[in-house]
Amino acid sequence: MVEVFAGRTLLNKEGEFIDPEEALRNKVVGLYFSAGWCPPCRDFTPILCDFYTDLVEENDSPAQFEIVFISSDKSAEDMVEYYHDYHGDWLALPWNDEYKNDLKKRYNITAVPKLVIVKENGEVITDKGRKQIRDKGLTCFKSWLEVAEIFQNFKD
Repeated sequence: MVEVFAGRTLLNKEGEFIDPEEALRNKVVGLYFSAGWCPPCRDFTPILCDFYTDLVEENDSPAQFEIVFISSDKSAEDMVEYYHDYHGDWLALPWNDEYKNDLKKRYNITAVPKLVIVKENGEVITDKGRKQIRDKGLTCFKSWLEVAEIFQNFKD
């Protein structure tokens, strides 16, 4: 994953720049392609927030999981509003970073919302993260972790 964002900068919800190498190292990463103008996105994002909170923030041993929001909003202002109002405390690719178009091509994104779960090296674990979270809840993370080839600290 670190390779996917090499030389890039990510943002947190406070607007601080984050080094992806440090933030994404040894983690399963969900690339969340979404937009505030999209009703299915606004429907799924709160579900993803709950999933993320349960795994990462309210777990005694935080799961090795991070989300990077890649916006399809029509402006930076729309992205910031959607990110702050609807999203969890995960990371985002800055709206003006044209690299989002390369990511959309690389991961064959033709519609939003799309949650692509990837290994640290950017290899796809599943492009059906949204469906798996809806169908299986937290148990899908364990299956992602098993194929992620990262050092694990996740407990049942």
